[in-house]
Amino acid sequence: MELRVLRYFLTAVNEGNITRAADILHVTQPTLSRQLIDLERELGTTLLIRGKRSLTLTDDGMLFRQQAEEIVELADRAEQTFSGKKDTISGVITIGATEAMGGRALAKYMGKFMEMYPNVSFDLYNEMADNIKDKLDKGLLDLGLLLEPVDTSKYEFLRLSRKETWGILLRKDHPLMEKETIYVQDLRPYPLILPKRENARNEVLNWMECEESHLKVPVNYNLLSNVALLVEAGIGSAICLDGALSIYCSEEICFRPVLPERTTRSVLLWKKNHLFHPAASLFIQMLHTHKWDEE
Repeated sequence: MELRVLRYFLTAVNEGNITRAADILHVTQPTLSRQLIDLERELGTTLLIRGKRSLTLTDDGMLFRQQAEEIVELADRAEQTFSGKKDTISGVITIGATEAMGGRALAKYMGKFMEMYPNVSFDLYNEMADNIKDKLDKGLLDLGLLLEPVDTSKYEFLRLSRKETWGILLRKDHPLMEKETIYVQDLRPYPLILPKRENARNEVLNWMECEESHLKVPVNYNLLSNVALLVEAGIGSAICLDGALSIYCSEEICFRPVLPERTTRSVLLWKKNHLFHPAASLFIQMLHTHKWDEE
């Protein structure tokens, strides 16, 4: 199986049309069709359902698409690493980041590093925590920015100093806005939007000292940027971190801290015993020797 054929397959899937894909790839339509048929024959399965004007993935096709994307991305990164292996440090550092105030510290690290190595660039992905760890394990990301609690047994990590506080995201006409101080028990009678990640969810339920079955939970969330719109619509109030809200501004909603105070921190992590390309290795070295997030 050639990398070129994987690129053919992905282009055909992304375009949803053999003719358009062939034009993009600068090959004839019969050539592309034959390559895709040969790929299916090699794998022993049907990947595509061919309609008159469109292509549809089978279940095996959807699985293969994910694997092909990972293989092509790894190949591209390897090419970038060795094509940029010169006297001057260059290349692309890939980072997956969840929504957190730690993103401000990460931005400082990135900015300082690019001042020192102007030929280096970054690919930054806004991802859910589980996706970040999965891509770190597969070598598709160099580093990840996650919120504690997180299992760091497979990773080296840097814990950022700035604390993030759990609280409640409310509409400004919510009854709790009238209270000077909000306690966790005050939240229980109202519809609550909770984080979906298991570790964070368990921490929230432990903080609230109640079973999930005793709460009304209309929505579970992974990324708060979407949830803020649900809070605006009156679907519920979101239990979240103050740092996550920094990416979203609205006059209709408000973050309020909740007592007893519960805080967490962000961590930057990367795989243990992993051979990084020079730019990523230098960036990790810089993380060990600087504390710009404390400024």
